[in-house]
Amino acid sequence: MLILSRKIGETIHVGDNVKIVINRISGNRVTVGIDAPDQVRILRGEVMDLGELTLEIEATDLVDHELLSGTH
Repeated sequence: MLILSRKIGETIHVGDNVKIVINRISGNRVTVGIDAPDQVRILRGEVMDLGELTLEIEATDLVDHELLSGTH
Protein backbone atom coordinates (compact mmCIF):
# COMPACT_ATOMS: atom_id res chain seq x y z
CA MET A 1 0.00 0.00 0.00
CA LEU A 2 1.31 3.42 -0.94
CA ILE A 3 0.71 6.05 1.76
CA LEU A 4 0.93 9.73 0.81
CA SER A 5 0.62 12.98 2.73
CA ARG A 6 -1.31 15.73 0.94
CA LYS A 7 -2.44 19.25 1.76
CA ILE A 8 -5.65 20.98 0.68
CA GLY A 9 -5.63 21.54 -3.07
CA GLU A 10 -2.94 18.96 -3.75
CA THR A 11 -3.62 16.06 -6.09
CA ILE A 12 -2.84 12.40 -6.59
CA HIS A 13 -2.91 10.91 -10.09
CA VAL A 14 -3.83 7.25 -10.59
CA GLY A 15 -2.91 5.95 -14.02
CA ASP A 16 -3.38 8.33 -16.92
CA ASN A 17 -6.99 9.34 -16.37
CA VAL A 18 -7.87 9.46 -12.64
CA LYS A 19 -7.13 12.48 -10.47
CA ILE A 20 -7.87 12.73 -6.73
CA VAL A 21 -7.93 16.21 -5.18
CA ILE A 22 -7.89 16.97 -1.45
CA ASN A 23 -10.72 19.50 -1.07
CA ARG A 24 -11.10 19.96 2.68
CA ILE A 25 -9.67 18.70 5.95
CA SER A 26 -11.76 19.13 9.09
CA GLY A 27 -10.73 17.29 12.24
CA ASN A 28 -10.38 13.63 11.33
CA ARG A 29 -12.35 13.93 8.07
CA VAL A 30 -10.93 14.54 4.63
CA THR A 31 -13.11 15.53 1.68
CA VAL A 32 -11.75 14.42 -1.67
CA GLY A 33 -12.80 15.04 -5.24
CA ILE A 34 -12.28 12.33 -7.83
CA ASP A 35 -12.05 13.17 -11.52
CA ALA A 36 -12.33 10.00 -13.60
CA PRO A 37 -13.95 8.80 -16.84
CA ASP A 38 -17.58 7.67 -16.58
CA GLN A 39 -16.63 4.03 -17.15
CA VAL A 40 -14.43 3.99 -14.01
CA ARG A 41 -16.47 2.60 -11.12
CA ILE A 42 -15.84 4.49 -7.87
CA LEU A 43 -17.25 3.19 -4.57
CA ARG A 44 -16.60 3.99 -0.93
CA GLY A 45 -15.09 1.06 0.97
CA GLU A 46 -18.17 0.43 3.11
CA VAL A 47 -20.40 0.35 0.01
CA MET A 48 -18.02 -2.10 -1.67
CA ASP A 49 -18.01 -4.32 1.44
CA LEU A 50 -21.82 -4.23 1.58
CA GLY A 51 -22.01 -5.19 -2.11
CA GLU A 52 -19.68 -8.15 -1.56
CA LEU A 53 -21.77 -9.25 1.43
CA THR A 54 -24.92 -9.02 -0.71
CA LEU A 55 -23.31 -11.16 -3.43
CA GLU A 56 -22.29 -13.76 -0.81
CA ILE A 57 -25.84 -13.88 0.58
CA GLU A 58 -27.34 -14.19 -2.92
CA ALA A 59 -24.91 -17.00 -3.78
CA THR A 60 -25.76 -18.82 -0.53
CA ASP A 61 -29.50 -18.39 -1.20
CA LEU A 62 -29.05 -19.80 -4.72
CA VAL A 63 -27.17 -22.86 -3.42
CA ASP A 64 -29.80 -23.40 -0.70
CA HIS A 65 -32.60 -23.11 -3.28
CA GLU A 66 -30.87 -25.60 -5.60
CA LEU A 67 -30.37 -28.05 -2.73
CA LEU A 68 -33.99 -27.77 -1.63
CA SER A 69 -35.45 -28.01 -5.13
CA GLY A 70 -33.07 -30.71 -6.33
CA THR A 71 -31.92 -28.62 -9.31
CA HIS A 72 -28.25 -29.12 -8.63
